[in-house]
Amino acid sequence: MAENHIRLTSAEIGGLWSTYMNSTMSRCLLIYFLHHIKDQEMKDMLQNTLDSTNLQIKKLTAIFSQENLPIPDGFTDKDIDLTAPPLFYDPFALSFLYNLARMDMIFYSFTVVNLSRTDMISFFTDSLRQASKLYGDSTTLLLSKGLYDRPPNIPYPTEVNYIETTSYINGFIHKDRPLNVSEVTEIFFNIERNYFSILLCSGLSQVVKDKEIKNYIKKGKDISLKQINYFNDLLKDEDLLGIVSVNMEVTDSQISPFSEKLIMNLFNSLNAVDITLIGHALSSSLRTDLSVQYSKLIGEILLYLKKGFQLMVERKWLEEPPAAPNRKELEK
Repeated sequence: MAENHIRLTSAEIGGLWSTYMNSTMSRCLLIYFLHHIKDQEMKDMLQNTLDSTNLQIKKLTAIFSQENLPIPDGFTDKDIDLTAPPLFYDPFALSFLYNLARMDMIFYSFTVVNLSRTDMISFFTDSLRQASKLYGDSTTLLLSKGLYDRPPNIPYPTEVNYIETTSYINGFIHKDRPLNVSEVTEIFFNIERNYFSILLCSGLSQVVKDKEIKNYIKKGKDISLKQINYFNDLLKDEDLLGIVSVNMEVTDSQISPFSEKLIMNLFNSLNAVDITLIGHALSSSLRTDLSVQYSKLIGEILLYLKKGFQLMVERKWLEEPPAAPNRKELEK
């Protein structure tokens, strides 16, 4: 690897570590879906994604070795049970690929702007390019199978307008101002994201044995359902229609195909992404009713994330990221 004489920065080490953790987790999920999938087009996409993920893990392992960094434990074949019956039907596997691509695009976009070593920029730029391709391919396949719900359409504007009064931001007392396109977009994709979460929670709550984890998953489902109901009602009030509920894509299996360690770490990752996206929605929304609702959601999810953190620490399932040395302790 070029520039080996230049030490990796904290941002680069952090990006590599997080990518390894996410990629080894994704690999387990991809192997599971690929084992059970029947649809050939979905199978081909899953196989291509798994091949890319395996190659990425190989590159990451080489980087850790060359930089004399410990290779994270991550997740392995021990975290999946391919003898378990399928927990989800085929459409959910495609939804997983679509959401995986969206999450990866967000993560790599945030990571690549903090890099300085040219080989790291190249690695993460290529990872972003692959995630973007997967997003395009999965969206196209969802559309072709009638499984993708497009965001609401509005009439094209015919002129440029300027905001003329501060009442534009009102949302509690005066709701005469319709949602703008940025607000509609954030609401739509919040609902979409939470429908996926409900399906995931429904399936996993059937198979986990640990009662605390089962209750934790049920709590996550309740949070997602509350978001869907609030934002769907808001879209209906705006005559934009709500998003139609997806078909149930969960089987009746009660045998878990995943380790509970993998399940909890998956929830931890999804919660972190959700906070990021709701924060973006908060910054993009000018109506005060939306700002307050998003702020409340962030607080609720942070508390939920804290509970998950406690459960994982108690069970020794949470791998610690690389950290700076404790200078105060070293100086003693």
